[in-house]
Amino acid sequence: MSLLTPEPGLVFWMLLSFGIVVFILARYGFPVILKSVEKRQNYIEASLQAAHESQEELGKVMEHGERLLTEARKEQHVILQETARLKEQLIEEARAGAAAESEKMLEAARKTIAAEKEEALRSIRHEISSLSIQLAERILRERLGNEKEQMKMIDRLLDEVDISKS
Repeated sequence: MSLLTPEPGLVFWMLLSFGIVVFILARYGFPVILKSVEKRQNYIEASLQAAHESQEELGKVMEHGERLLTEARKEQHVILQETARLKEQLIEEARAGAAAESEKMLEAARKTIAAEKEEALRSIRHEISSLSIQLAERILRERLGNEKEQMKMIDRLLDEVDISKS
C-alpha cells in the first residue's frame, strides 16, 4: 500500500468524512460567521453615520456661533459689555461641544481597533490550529510509514472502540 495510490475504500471514507465536515460547516458554521461579519459591518456603518451627523451638527453650531458673533460686532457700540459676555459663552459652548464630539469619535475608534484586534487574534488562533493539524499529520505519516505499524494502529483503535461500546 503506497501513499500515492490509495485504496478505493480509503478514498470513499475520506470523501464521506470530508463531505460530512463540509455539510456541518455549511449548515452551522458559515451562517454564524457571515452573521457576525454583517453585524460588525452594520455597527461600523452606524458609527460612521453617527460621526458624520455629529460633524454636521458641529458645523451648524460653529456657523450659528459665527452669526451671533457678527451680530454682536454690529451692536458693539450699543452694548459692548453684553456682547463680550455672550462671545465668551458661545466660545466655551463650542469648545465643550467640540471636546465632547472628539471624545465620542475617539471612543468609537478605540472600539473599532479593539474589534479588529480580536479579529486578528482569532485569525492567528486559526492559523496555529491549522499548523498543528499539519504537524500531527506529518508525525502520523512518519510513525505509520510501514504496513506493520499501520496494522498495529488499526488493531489498537478497534480494541478501543470495542471497549468504549461495552
